[in-house]
Amino acid sequence: MDSVTSVLGGPGSYPISAVIIAQDDEVRISKAIQSCRLFADEVVVIDGGSKDGTVQLAESLDCRVYVNPWPGYAKQREFGVERAVHDWVFLIDTDEVVSDELAQDILQRKPALTDRAVAYSLYRIGDFLGRWLDKGEYLVRLYNRKEYGIRNSLVHEMPEVEEERTVRLNGILWHQGFRSINDHVARFNKYTDLEAQSAFASGKPFKMRNLLLRPPARFLQKYFLHGLFKKGISGFAVSVFWVMYEFMVGFKHYELTSSSKLARHNAQGQAEKEKKGERSYAVQ
Repeated sequence: MDSVTSVLGGPGSYPISAVIIAQDDEVRISKAIQSCRLFADEVVVIDGGSKDGTVQLAESLDCRVYVNPWPGYAKQREFGVERAVHDWVFLIDTDEVVSDELAQDILQRKPALTDRAVAYSLYRIGDFLGRWLDKGEYLVRLYNRKEYGIRNSLVHEMPEVEEERTVRLNGILWHQGFRSINDHVARFNKYTDLEAQSAFASGKPFKMRNLLLRPPARFLQKYFLHGLFKKGISGFAVSVFWVMYEFMVGFKHYELTSSSKLARHNAQGQAEKEKKGERSYAVQ
C-alpha cells in the first residue's frame, strides 16, 4: 500500500480523525485509542497537563499529541478538532471504548461520507459499581468540522447539530466512567458547578419549584422509566446520585443568583452613600 492510500484509508474513502481530550488517565486511554484503529486514519490526543504517563503512552501508540493547559471542556475539544488533519472528526474520551460493531459500521460508512451536512450519533452506555447500565443515550460524535462547531458551553460540549440531520450508527460506545464513589462525588461536584454557572450566565432564573420537583422526578425517571430497578444496588445508587445532582445544580444556581443580587444591592447602597456625600459637600 503506498503512502497516499495509507493516509486516505483506501480509494474513495473519506479519512477520519479521532480526537481525544485527556488528563491523567494512563490507565484507560490505551483502550480508547486502540478501539478507534479500525476506522481512524489518525488519532489526535490533547492533554491538559497530565502528571502521569498519559502523554508518553499516547505517543508510544503513534498518536499525534499536543499539550494544552486546560481551558475548559468546549475550548479543549475545539482545540483538538482544529489540529486534526481531516475534516471528518470522531470524538471520544479516554474512558470510552468503541465496540467492534460500532467500529465496523463507521468503517463501512467511510466511502459514503459525501454529505458533510449529515452527522452521526451513537449509543453510549455507562457502568457503575461493576455493572453495565441498560439505558444509555444517543450522542453526536462523528461529524464534519467544516459544517458544525462545538457547542460553546461549560458542560455537555458536543457538536451543534439538529436531530433531523443525524443518522444513528450501529453498535455501542462503552463508557467506563466509574472509578470510585469518591471520584464520582468529586466529578458530580465539578459538573454541577459548571451546569449552575451555565444556567446563571445564560440569565436563566432560579425557580423554587424546580428544586422541589426535579430531584424526585429524576429518581422516578432513572429508577423506574429507565429500568434501573433491575440493576440492584448499582441501579439504586445511580438513581440517588441523579437526585443529588439535581439538588446540587439547583442550590448552586440559587447561591449564584442570591450572591449576585446581594452584590448589586451593596453596590447600589454604596452609590447612594457616595451621592449623599457629594450633596453634603456641595451644601458646605
